[in-house]
Amino acid sequence: DTLPALASRDRTPCEAVVIGAGPAGLMAAETLALAGVQVDVFDAMPSVGRKFLLAGKGGLNLTHAEPEDLFRGRYRQAHPWLSPALSAFGPAALRAWALGLGITTFVGTSGRVFPQEMKAAPMLRAWLQRLRRQGVRFHMRHRWMGWNPQGELSFSTPDGIRTVQSQVTVLALGGASWSRLGSDGAWVPWLRAQGVEVAELQPSNSGFDAPWSEHFRDRFQGAPLKSVALEWEEWQEGSADAPVRRRQLGEFVITATGVEGSLIYAASAALRDSLRSSGQATCWVDLLPARTTEFVLAEVARGRGTRSLSTHLKSRLGLDGVKMGLLYEKLTREQMLDAPTLARVIKALPIELAAPRPIDEAISSAGGVCCNALDEHLMLRQRPGVFCAGEMLDWEAPTGGYLLTACFATGVQAGKGAARWWKDLSPAQGVAVPVPGVAPGSALPRTPS
Repeated sequence: DTLPALASRDRTPCEAVVIGAGPAGLMAAETLALAGVQVDVFDAMPSVGRKFLLAGKGGLNLTHAEPEDLFRGRYRQAHPWLSPALSAFGPAALRAWALGLGITTFVGTSGRVFPQEMKAAPMLRAWLQRLRRQGVRFHMRHRWMGWNPQGELSFSTPDGIRTVQSQVTVLALGGASWSRLGSDGAWVPWLRAQGVEVAELQPSNSGFDAPWSEHFRDRFQGAPLKSVALEWEEWQEGSADAPVRRRQLGEFVITATGVEGSLIYAASAALRDSLRSSGQATCWVDLLPARTTEFVLAEVARGRGTRSLSTHLKSRLGLDGVKMGLLYEKLTREQMLDAPTLARVIKALPIELAAPRPIDEAISSAGGVCCNALDEHLMLRQRPGVFCAGEMLDWEAPTGGYLLTACFATGVQAGKGAARWWKDLSPAQGVAVPVPGVAPGSALPRTPS
């Protein structure tokens, strides 16, 4: 996936440099190339799109087909300033762009959108082929080291330090999760040294530590909790009254250190913020979400004769395995024998969390370049001609296609801004900046509302 490097390795002149070969960086590169700009993409890894390929191993969740207002709300406090990018290149436009690569997509039962082949590799191959045809050049094993005193881009390569002069630069360096795939957050001090406000990078869509007993941990680590509901408290933006109670159906997994999985990821931002602000966080598991509290109490209180309590609960309520293990983990023998207490905990079993798992284990990260450090084109106010895109920006979203969509959308936005900046430096050029996957003069498809 690597094209020949430029001939000179000392102060190489470039029209436009994109640093980071993930979805945001590649989309910025394509947007610039379509505007007639010669683009050079630099990345620390040996090959392109490593985290993108990992995301596609279990079936690439490209975006989500839910109504536009719900979709944008998934970005929490960041949705107002992300909205322009999502309007210009949202879920429907992303699907149209994929179709232009020959990749058909479908909407799953949960509203999630996947490629027909459920893989990232065919999409990435087709995309790289198109980028090559557009003249984009790739330089792998180039780790960005910031700017030198002359304001030039400095890269560490297997052959030593390489200095690059660029008329315009797009940074798409990722956050700080899965550092072995390239996103290690090393860029934070370099931007802060330029006066750029950067919010602390924190784990997002992560698991949490919970103080399991040795017996429970050894017996149930790796066990999935299926067909449950998770409840948690979340403070609404601008509200100081009381937190809102959230509830979501799904599943998660007991780990040796605590909990992880889709339901935990959905609540992870609120749980992390609670731990950060108060030092504690609790979520509640409804082990029988299809049953009312009254029904559960009646069955728990029903006479069981000579049967053990475990046998009774399995027979009457279908509780066994890890669900029974959780009840014994959380309740004393006396509480297990008290029908109202047992019924209440079956419907709302508390799990006290101690800490989020380390950021490098998280699916994504929160924090990054703050919105007030950027103009409307995602250009750094402290560094004119330098644009930012993707997960290195200060936003977060749950899993479900929202992460990738925002990376693509901000890549387009930064690419368009960079192309306009470059054209201002080259007045003889035109001013129109095409959007990838959309024919010039045509309207962008819109997400259903």
